[in-house]
Amino acid sequence: MRAVYERCAGRAWAVASRVLNSRADAEEVLQETFLEVWRRAREFDPSRGGMETWVTTIARTRAIDRKRAMGTVARITEDAVHQPPPVSATPVDPSEAAVRGQDQARVAAALRALPPDQRKVVELAYFEGLSQREIAERTGDPLGTVKTRARLALEKLAALLGEPPD
Repeated sequence: MRAVYERCAGRAWAVASRVLNSRADAEEVLQETFLEVWRRAREFDPSRGGMETWVTTIARTRAIDRKRAMGTVARITEDAVHQPPPVSATPVDPSEAAVRGQDQARVAAALRALPPDQRKVVELAYFEGLSQREIAERTGDPLGTVKTRARLALEKLAALLGEPPD
């Protein structure tokens, strides 16, 4: 592992630094990169590319994921600042409540129609607020698998509910 680190850390650091523009974030990404290299060492296939390319790709992907996550947090924070204060208990129109109940039943039925792996990804993302990376870590599935399951689940839900996917 030491030899791999000495051989690849410079390039991985450069990529992470360029993507993130933050020394602290780049250091964390570099650490995460080599932790992932350690965990996935058996997956490395020299016939598909060199060690440096593999490690650099992991670093780049982790850096982009971190940048996206930071952007999401910033957007959520910004949106929360600009939201009007919650309206105190206002009476709900009974017909509106009935429509909401029907919508909830449709969504619950659509979720039950998903394959279990896809449903789990949706539930973890929407009901627990986990990122795709966090879902991958929790389930032990590769990040790409989690992303594919999320996309397929959203497409199927859109078809079942008659709405286009976001």
